[in-house]
Amino acid sequence: MISNPISQPLVNLKPDLRTAKVTTIQKGLAIKLFRVAILVLLDVIALTVAWNLAVIYGATVESPWTQESSFLLLTIAVQIGVIAARKLYKAGSNRRNYLDVIKAVSLGECFLLLVAFLYAPHYYVSRSTFLLFWILSIALICTSRLLFDCATTLVRNKGAIRHPIVLITDHEDKKHHIKLIETENCYNIQKIADPSCLDLAKRETTFKELRKQGIVEAFVSWNAIKNRLYICWHFQNAGITLRILPNKEISDPKSVLWNIGEVNFLTIPAPIITGSDFWIKRCLDIIFASILLLLFSPLYLSIAVLIKLDSPGSIFFQQERIGLHGRKFKIWKFRTMVANAEQLQAALEAKNEIKDGVLFKVKDDPRITRIGKFLRRYSLDELPQLFNVLLGQMSLVGPRPLPKRDVSKFTKKHFIRQEVVPGITGLWQVSGRSNIESFEDAVKLDINYIENWSLWLDLQILLKTVKVVLQKTGAY
Repeated sequence: MISNPISQPLVNLKPDLRTAKVTTIQKGLAIKLFRVAILVLLDVIALTVAWNLAVIYGATVESPWTQESSFLLLTIAVQIGVIAARKLYKAGSNRRNYLDVIKAVSLGECFLLLVAFLYAPHYYVSRSTFLLFWILSIALICTSRLLFDCATTLVRNKGAIRHPIVLITDHEDKKHHIKLIETENCYNIQKIADPSCLDLAKRETTFKELRKQGIVEAFVSWNAIKNRLYICWHFQNAGITLRILPNKEISDPKSVLWNIGEVNFLTIPAPIITGSDFWIKRCLDIIFASILLLLFSPLYLSIAVLIKLDSPGSIFFQQERIGLHGRKFKIWKFRTMVANAEQLQAALEAKNEIKDGVLFKVKDDPRITRIGKFLRRYSLDELPQLFNVLLGQMSLVGPRPLPKRDVSKFTKKHFIRQEVVPGITGLWQVSGRSNIESFEDAVKLDINYIENWSLWLDLQILLKTVKVVLQKTGAY
């Protein structure tokens, strides 16, 4: 039997799934930064030595550029910037891509020549000096990186500076995946687990153990993750970088390609500070809700007067809605219906235009007042929900909170909507609003929002909301 979250007690309710339990730094970040710092230092030394040798052995020309340290600093800054832009400080095979190193140094050299020609034509550096600097830069940078790799390999062979990881895969694929991971020679497989450790019942215990063991990265087979909803958020909030072992594609906007040997991995990196985006979202909710309440205060007063003049009843309408993890809360709206609208709904159920009957929508609903039609057309009836946002019951953007009548008809797959804070507007609302004919279509949009959530997506939805409201798209 499917448990309905409406009936659950309010004790021990979990927060929004995007919220980190403890705000932590990405696991293994210190080692990554240390490695990048060493590579940058080696490149700076190589470029400095290359420039000094080029000045000494190039054609002798009295030029301020060969004597001023400012030009050397510019040279180093340009070359390091180009190398970084080519992603040659990233871990793995990137730093060993010597062909790209040659291209990056050559591009930096061309940029320096352009600067010399356009901005300082009165200065002169001999062609032989530039040519020597280019050749020596390539030779010294490639040599220093080769020595760095040799030294790193030697140390790792002794068991040091390895990343502790967990492998989660099916038993029949275990040997193949272990062999694949060992080709990179930078990982210690601390734990090998069965995919069942990611099941809902075991998930909390699993991540508690991973944090305790200091796991930096998790290699998870596609078969272990494909039927487990939103497991990616749990790895991100634990500060653990998730690497999807190759099988099928995973659809996630945060995934990037990663190479081990000649094999491509889809990787979802852990954020630098876990849960930071979600807390920024909450802060922005409070700031924008406060600003909008102040700006709209004259509008609130005008609407209140019109509602009172139009029909008897209260100005505001409060309805019990089901929010995060099944918590009940009172949603605030401007009243757009007659006073006994909820009692009259039962008689209108037969006219419900939503095919599967989960939601309730009726065009030309006779319960709507004259001013109510205007408020609904421009979504002005939703404005009081800014108070719900300030109270933390809602967000500006998220899946719409539904009445108990709708949630009671949910099937198991629908309850994932209740895992995130509900919103005033969402992907569903900007993709047709009342034109949505099936609740399944609405749920697909909500799931798409949850899987692809980012601050940028929230901003896009807010901007589209303004456009949809002004165009009165699908509103009634």
